[in-house]
Amino acid sequence: MTSVLHVISGLGVGGAEGMLHQAASRLAAKGHRQHVVSLTGRGPVADLIEEAGVPVTCFDLRSIGGKLSTLPKLVKLVRAVKPEIIQGWMYHGDLGATFAHLLSGSRGSRRLSWGIRCSNMDMERNAAVIGLCARLSPRADVIVANSGVGAQTHLQRGYRPKRLEIIPNGVDTVGYCPNLQRRSEVRANLGIDPSVRLAVHVARVDPMKDHASFLAAMHSLPQVTGILIGAGTRDLDLPPNVLALGRRMDVPALLPAADIIVSSSAFGEGFSNALAEGMSCGLVPVATDVGDARMIVGDSGVVVPPSDPVALARAIDEVAGLNGYTLARRGAAARARVVTEFSIEKTVTRFEALYGSL
Repeated sequence: MTSVLHVISGLGVGGAEGMLHQAASRLAAKGHRQHVVSLTGRGPVADLIEEAGVPVTCFDLRSIGGKLSTLPKLVKLVRAVKPEIIQGWMYHGDLGATFAHLLSGSRGSRRLSWGIRCSNMDMERNAAVIGLCARLSPRADVIVANSGVGAQTHLQRGYRPKRLEIIPNGVDTVGYCPNLQRRSEVRANLGIDPSVRLAVHVARVDPMKDHASFLAAMHSLPQVTGILIGAGTRDLDLPPNVLALGRRMDVPALLPAADIIVSSSAFGEGFSNALAEGMSCGLVPVATDVGDARMIVGDSGVVVPPSDPVALARAIDEVAGLNGYTLARRGAAARARVVTEFSIEKTVTRFEALYGSL
């Protein structure tokens, strides 16, 4: 059995954080010793990880004192936990994992794994950290990307991995599944007619997620109702046919109410959890061609260019116009694709094999 210390920048609600929760929890359930470190304090996902029996240690990198004390504390933790592998998650997690690995001793027996969770990030905002990661990348024993596009993007930006592996994100297809009772209850609670076509968009408000294109598309589709789920969505200027629910922890219960899952990301996406989770609930996907969206969708939905509200509206309208039988058949095909290709069990098995090979 393998012991792994995971290092991530924070444990708020997000795709990488959710994937860490699922992976660490399920690896622990299989007997692999897991420990999670958050560099910037607690978040909602910390509670979920601890509920699964995985210890979580939180530091305070954002404060002045924390900037000085976090690395020494992390090094001390590594020496105490004695993991066989230190796994970084995203840029700052990779850097924290690297410095802890270098300073904690036993480098010959302890392996370092990095995690790439994005693709073409905004270089104006991330040039410095990406540049530093590129320079340090040869120190990692393996770099794991969750998308093929993300892997290629980082190679183009100077990453020089000793070993590069692609492990797509996985979905809990039991938790994320079609549910007619939930569909009826959620629509009734939100005041949405059972016969209305409903498109759902799950993402925090961030330029990367391009809510503006989704809202512009929905403005031109008054016959379709939209729901936004994610931090900051309640503060957006919404057309009359769109509801904002803000950050929610019950997304698996909400998704079955919809017919269409929309991912409108403009850049930066690697493997969209929200897209795959919606598909797992039997929703027909409409996505922009960012990251591995085209590979995730396959032939079960529609993929359009990013930052093109007209094309996005046309795709949503196309799916919303399908008759009930065809919509259900397309949704079933979307779920079948996720169950076959992107289940969390398959992802965890790949991580097990990777860690066993280091």
